[in-house]
Amino acid sequence: MATQLIENKLKLLPEKPGCYLMKDVNGSVIYVGKSKNLKNRVRSYFKSKQVGRRAELVREIRDYDIITVSTDKEAFLLEITLIKKYQPYYNVQLKQGTGYPYIEITTREHDPQTRLTSIVHKDGGYYFGPYPNVYAAQATLKFIQKVFPLRRCHGYQGRPCLYYHMGQCLGACFNKVPQKEYDEQIKKIKSFLNGDIGWVKQDLTEKMSQAAANLEFERAAEIRDQLKYIEETVEKQKIISNDNTQRDIFNYYVDKSWISIQIFFLRQAKLLRRETKMFPLTDASDPEDTFAAFIVQFYEQKNRVLPKEVLLPEGFDNHTLAEVLKVPVRTPKRGQKKSLLDMAKDNAKLKLDDKFRLLELGNRKTKGAQKEIFNALGLPYGHIIESFDHSHIQGAYPVSALVVFKDGEPFKTAYRKYKLKGEVEHQNGGDEVRNTREVVRRRYGRLLREHKKMPDLILMDGGQIQVDACEDVLRNELNLNIPVAGMVKDDKHRTNHLLFGDPINGIPLKLIPLNPQSEGFYLMTRIQDEVHRFAITFHRRRHAKNALSSRLDSIKGIGPKSRNKLLRTFGSMKKIKEASIEDLRAAGLTLPQSQTVKLTL
Repeated sequence: MATQLIENKLKLLPEKPGCYLMKDVNGSVIYVGKSKNLKNRVRSYFKSKQVGRRAELVREIRDYDIITVSTDKEAFLLEITLIKKYQPYYNVQLKQGTGYPYIEITTREHDPQTRLTSIVHKDGGYYFGPYPNVYAAQATLKFIQKVFPLRRCHGYQGRPCLYYHMGQCLGACFNKVPQKEYDEQIKKIKSFLNGDIGWVKQDLTEKMSQAAANLEFERAAEIRDQLKYIEETVEKQKIISNDNTQRDIFNYYVDKSWISIQIFFLRQAKLLRRETKMFPLTDASDPEDTFAAFIVQFYEQKNRVLPKEVLLPEGFDNHTLAEVLKVPVRTPKRGQKKSLLDMAKDNAKLKLDDKFRLLELGNRKTKGAQKEIFNALGLPYGHIIESFDHSHIQGAYPVSALVVFKDGEPFKTAYRKYKLKGEVEHQNGGDEVRNTREVVRRRYGRLLREHKKMPDLILMDGGQIQVDACEDVLRNELNLNIPVAGMVKDDKHRTNHLLFGDPINGIPLKLIPLNPQSEGFYLMTRIQDEVHRFAITFHRRRHAKNALSSRLDSIKGIGPKSRNKLLRTFGSMKKIKEASIEDLRAAGLTLPQSQTVKLTL
């Protein structure tokens, strides 16, 4: 149901192309979309029945902004910029880069060279790949450098390099190589990497047979492996096209508010590799728009090299996409290319059918388990659960740890560690109430200052004391209304209940059991085990470091500066003990200090 603010804004929407930014209760952008007609598209979110991921999105929307542009092309480009800026939760999240190596022919330097690279720069160089088999790419590069030498050395040094004597360098190390000679070699390398390897295979096969006939079996095996690697990089598949044009083929399949996208990469007239991307649709009513936006975002990723041509199914504005991508975008009607397009769709459907079978099993353990916890507490489903635990030794070196679970799975990049001030301020680091109040104040005070999204539930590893302390800071100091529950253990130190209430509405805390056989119960114990592990690990490291520091402080003549030098250089007492006087002096100690350390330890 749209809020009154949204209802009023819907009446003012223009019938123009542009982008819209959906926001949650904290004002954070949770979805960015584009449309040729903002009025129709934005109204459709609130004026029609929604299901699946789009319904989930609409429930969280509390406001929106729009940005109008002149053309659909400008909307595409603006959408990419906004998604990069805000990283919205409900937008397609693509990994950065392919993770595979490329063979590059450099052109930005006077003396070009061939090399293996994992980063594609827009520098005018020639890039071939990516190659899924790293070892095959390395072996192929070595072969190219032997047969088609360019520059192997660091450049002019006044004398021929070793590679020049081996015939693997054109001599940039001691003279000026004519550009024509480089151009001829580059032409041969490009031809080779584009699939012209018949003569190479014939030559290597003859050499392998000759080596075997001469009983040089190691040499024959080396040539055999070379042949295999060249085939894997340059001739991985059978020829499936009539020309060598580099093409990417995209097709998709939609079912149950999910989209499966299949990408075929045609290189050297062969199917080099393929990729599959699957995700729930935020806009299930218009999957074509999501598909087109995906293609544009796909080529914005790091290390993506645009082909010479992109093939798509019917129903898309190929002209606009071609303007955005700056390569031809076409839809084949018949023949070999149309067959490949159909094959991509069949593969997309097959992958999505398999995904549904796995999702059914996986969701029971992740989202389904998290939903059980929220249902048991009588709360609407939330994406983020945060949990705290403290650790100390008789009040010494108190620390706290925070773990975050997102839709039932650990979100480790959001984990946080806290060195508590309780020991210094109160001489009693074991005070659970003070520790809880301090870490809650620091965590959510910072989120407030930075205007970041709050969690949907906080789970405290403890009973009523910790829950009361947490709620007091949230409600009375920070003016926040985040649900807080305690994970309560029995006499055998096993979690068996949640402790929860609603103090604002006068509902006292009470024990809420979970079925020990349920996925929700398993998730609760998993959260508790994870936060305990994280807190204990952090505490042990801090205690070990402080214990080492204290022991060094007891050595006469070793002050804070010398102690820090030793800690930075050696890191442990064992390594300091094993260090020689020369090693200790190299770390920054004087000779008397080094001798004192050796005598004391």
